[in-house]
Amino acid sequence: MERITKNRSVPIWEKYALTIEEATIYFGIGEKVLRRFLKEHAGEDFLISNGVKTLVKRRAFEHYLDEKVTAL
Repeated sequence: MERITKNRSVPIWEKYALTIEEATIYFGIGEKVLRRFLKEHAGEDFLISNGVKTLVKRRAFEHYLDEKVTAL
């Protein structure tokens, strides 16, 4: 069995959940705009909150943007 090391990273396009910083890069949305949008949609299924850290479920957010958002 292969050992997982701390130096090993998963490409951003394969991650299940993204940090705010990763999401800004992946989706091409400015950090301030993204943070405001996520705050306004705090109860949505594409968010994971762990104390003070917020993660964005990549595929769920992609689907949400495709289906419901015309402009940010």
